[in-house]
Amino acid sequence: MARITASVYTSHVPAIGAALDLGRTTEPYWQPLFAGYDFSKRWFAENRPDVVFLVYNDHATAFSLDLIPTFAIGTGERFQPADEGWGPRPVPTVIGHPDLASHIAHSVIQDDFDLTIVNKMDVDHGLTVPLSLMCGQPDPVRGAWPCTVIPFAVNVVQYPVPSGRRCFMLGQAIRRAVESYGPDLNVQIWGTGGMSHQLQGPRAGLINREWDNRFLDRLITDPDALSRTPHDDYVREAGSEGIELVMWLIARGAMADINGGAAPKVAHRFYHVPASNTAVGHLILENSK
Repeated sequence: MARITASVYTSHVPAIGAALDLGRTTEPYWQPLFAGYDFSKRWFAENRPDVVFLVYNDHATAFSLDLIPTFAIGTGERFQPADEGWGPRPVPTVIGHPDLASHIAHSVIQDDFDLTIVNKMDVDHGLTVPLSLMCGQPDPVRGAWPCTVIPFAVNVVQYPVPSGRRCFMLGQAIRRAVESYGPDLNVQIWGTGGMSHQLQGPRAGLINREWDNRFLDRLITDPDALSRTPHDDYVREAGSEGIELVMWLIARGAMADINGGAAPKVAHRFYHVPASNTAVGHLILENSK
């Protein structure tokens, strides 16, 4: 039986990818941020999954205002790094897991969640930056990411966007889907995006440390109540792009304690500002063995 062993939460700031790609990680501005992921890379190497189910949002790369799926699951065999206007990131092609992805799609749709099935798409920094932070930078030609990845894109760009409650319940459905898959696979689910940030308007550059850290507290200890937070609260307290945090609730909903299991172990927690005028949050939760 496949099983979800851990969940990972991290911001996916594009400037982080640029710093990695340009070899700037030891510069004074960036060094404190990347130091927060030193443990994470060691942890990942010691707890390497077979599959990462990676929840992220597309940034007008695979989708545009012409077509905006609320939830889209990548069921293809491979996904190329996207050209977001300055060339693709120098990272390897993402290798998918079509069989598990198709199984999850079938199970979740039968569980009354509507998904868009995507057999071909490029993946942008929302997906590749978290992989770089957790796995390091493989050689883009001769190297490979250390596991297969199922991309799961969520619309948090164009309103209406899904509620935190629906995202949380979707995570529960994803867990049921994974556990109904026959082959024995170690699966991790990652929620990315956030934390507090606003990219435009009079509040551009907004960062709310108190809100962010309280969000992390509640995500660990009371995710059910956190999932009921209305959209207005995210926008008011965490900025217009703070709504990306609802994607973390998908990952949290997939953890064992939501279905009556033991509370997860906090393996790592990190918070840092700024990173390109954005707050960076990071958390690793392990399911009980």
